[in-house]
Amino acid sequence: MRTLTSRGGVAWRRRVVFVLVFALLIAVPIVAGALGQPFYIRLFTRIMILGLAAISLDLLLGYGGMVSLGHAAFVGVGAYSVGILAYHADNGGRLFGLFGGSDAAWIVWPVAVAVGGFAAFVVGLVSLRTRGFSFIMITLAFAQMIYYFFVSWQTYGGDDGLQMMSRNRPIADFTNVQFYWLVLVCLLLATLLVDRVIGSRFGMVLRGARQNDRRMRAIGVPVYRYRLAAFTLAGAIAAFSGVLLANSETFVSPATMSWLRSAELIVMVVMGGMGTVHGGIIGAAVYSLLELILGNYTEHWQIIFGPFFILVVLFARRGFLSLVLGESREG
Repeated sequence: MRTLTSRGGVAWRRRVVFVLVFALLIAVPIVAGALGQPFYIRLFTRIMILGLAAISLDLLLGYGGMVSLGHAAFVGVGAYSVGILAYHADNGGRLFGLFGGSDAAWIVWPVAVAVGGFAAFVVGLVSLRTRGFSFIMITLAFAQMIYYFFVSWQTYGGDDGLQMMSRNRPIADFTNVQFYWLVLVCLLLATLLVDRVIGSRFGMVLRGARQNDRRMRAIGVPVYRYRLAAFTLAGAIAAFSGVLLANSETFVSPATMSWLRSAELIVMVVMGGMGTVHGGIIGAAVYSLLELILGNYTEHWQIIFGPFFILVVLFARRGFLSLVLGESREG
């Protein structure tokens, strides 16, 4: 009875934290306008986009037990899909001699998400046949192949990246504040989607496979197919974060998909709280704010951040969110 009561209390506190997180995000434009600091609009827009990517990774890492060191590649695929189609819309020509360009969001965004999901499906077909360290290395290898593919593609800027003329239509004329609200709505919908997926039978199977995949297979559950579906969904959501990132910065770069970016996403998930859906948003905020604050004092800010991250791992078993929820004490 005590365990059930404890879990019910944690679930209630999670809902409260969820509401508070989005209430704070809603307040950002109001506070930034009152202070006359538009910089915070851009900062928290980026935080929300990174939070969306972290949420997609948490679906794999926190709920599926799949440590992917190449997840940022799907963010980059989504961003480049937007950039390449916009490039051909502005300059003419066809991609691979077959496809024309477009800067219309209702065309580009679904295409980018589909391309990212397909890339994740192909990577997952091979990677998910392995476990543990082998899985980590294979996802890293695929990510590096994608990274070097775009680095060598000189038509679209190569290592220098690709500059976009403007955001996709019809948001090309959006102010930074209007775009902020759009990103906030997308983040909210994606969070609710992932939460719904985790609470479904699909999510139960995914969590069961994380605990004991052999037992799940023994009772007839096709674990590989469930994991592949989760990997594909996570890749599609990550690609959508790349879509928003490209429209936010009107610039895409191979650096977006490097393995270092994937490692940063893992750090965000761990710091925020694995297996908590909105913990990724908190982790993205903490990481980005610490990078900004510490970076003002030294370019080697990681020297300070490293010990801080170690302390978080040691004393907050499930990230910052566990300190708020009391899960570090209640288990």
